[in-house]
Amino acid sequence: MLDDTAVSLEDKVAVVTGAAQGIGEATALALARFGADLAICDRQADGLEATADSVKESGRGVVSTVLDVRDADAVDAFIAEVHDRYGRVDVLVNNAGGGFHAHFLDVSPKGQRALVDENFTSVTHFVRGCVPLMTNGGSIVNITSIEAFRAAPGFGIYAAMKAAVESLSRTLALELSDRGIRVNTIAPDAIPTPGDASLSEAAHGGGPHDGYTAKIPLGWGTPDDCAAATVYLASELSRFVTGTTLHVDGGTMAGSGWQRRPDGGWAP
Repeated sequence: MLDDTAVSLEDKVAVVTGAAQGIGEATALALARFGADLAICDRQADGLEATADSVKESGRGVVSTVLDVRDADAVDAFIAEVHDRYGRVDVLVNNAGGGFHAHFLDVSPKGQRALVDENFTSVTHFVRGCVPLMTNGGSIVNITSIEAFRAAPGFGIYAAMKAAVESLSRTLALELSDRGIRVNTIAPDAIPTPGDASLSEAAHGGGPHDGYTAKIPLGWGTPDDCAAATVYLASELSRFVTGTTLHVDGGTMAGSGWQRRPDGGWAP
């Protein structure tokens, strides 16, 4: 029988990558408010420090390290620090990622490698590093994107890597099930974050993009909406959920190809 303890993360240890701003910041703070101690990383020092201070204000412990998730040695050192401080990991949130707007033929091999490493290889590295520390089972939440499920002109490699993470997550859900580790993904859309502002402008050619509002059944969301889904997937409320994707997108995936008319109806 469910009770209010099912959502508690009291004394759990959660690792969140890309925690300096946006969805990562909101997720780290939400996990702390529900009782978890945190280990956070990002390459933006000032934002990461602010997130760490907020975690401490909530009364939870925090390990905070400035690093680039593409740097395997730095990631290994961070995970070693987490092990020394806490001895285990219960929740891993692979949130860090990013990209730039460019047609596929204009992306250089170096640019492609950066996109692959930031959006896919970093995930595999954190999973390999953290799973041995998940000795009492646990939850892995990989933040992907709606672009993992649809065409993404100008963001082809980024979208392909998000699709790869979604596919890998389903495989890991099976391979790690005997360890009691659940693996799920969250595919956000219509959640404005500081890191997405320039990408959105580039995708719309620098012109207005208010028309996208007509494609969002529930209207625009906030990073807290994604953080709430992560709390669910991290907690015992989702103990029987693995290998699936939560579309935290206000309905844009369901409404693909449709947009709201001025009279409130929908048109293709």
